[in-house]
Amino acid sequence: MFASPDFWVLISFLMFIGLLVYYKVPGMIGGLLDKRAADIAAELDEARRLREEAQQLLASYQRKQREAMKEAEDIVAQAKVEAENLAREIRANMEAQVERRTRLAEDKIAQAESQALSEVRATAANVAIGAARKVIADKVTAAEDEKLVERSIADLASKLH
Repeated sequence: MFASPDFWVLISFLMFIGLLVYYKVPGMIGGLLDKRAADIAAELDEARRLREEAQQLLASYQRKQREAMKEAEDIVAQAKVEAENLAREIRANMEAQVERRTRLAEDKIAQAESQALSEVRATAANVAIGAARKVIADKVTAAEDEKLVERSIADLASKLH
């Protein structure tokens, strides 16, 4: 039995186990494993906390994005309203300006017509006076001329009194 190698392997194995127990190696291994488990648990807790933070941050950014999109839509709607108001105002101003210019043109046309009519009347009067002078000069004699002047003076005196 003492000569068998199996016996000595068994004895050395038991002595090795005894030394391990004497130096509290199983406790140290358990402690190391417990410490490792605690570190892993702490890392898992940290990962959960970081994940929750990331989810909160994502939700916050999504909310901010929705608010920014709504604000952009509001700005676009306001810009459309302002553009429509500006277009309406410009259209009204242009219509008023066209109306003023039309009135001004009509006034100028009426003034030109009036002036042309006055010029035509003056020209007609000058032509009539010239024609009357010629007719009177051709047909009226000095004696008739004298009678006309006296009759005109008499008519003038009766019209003045």
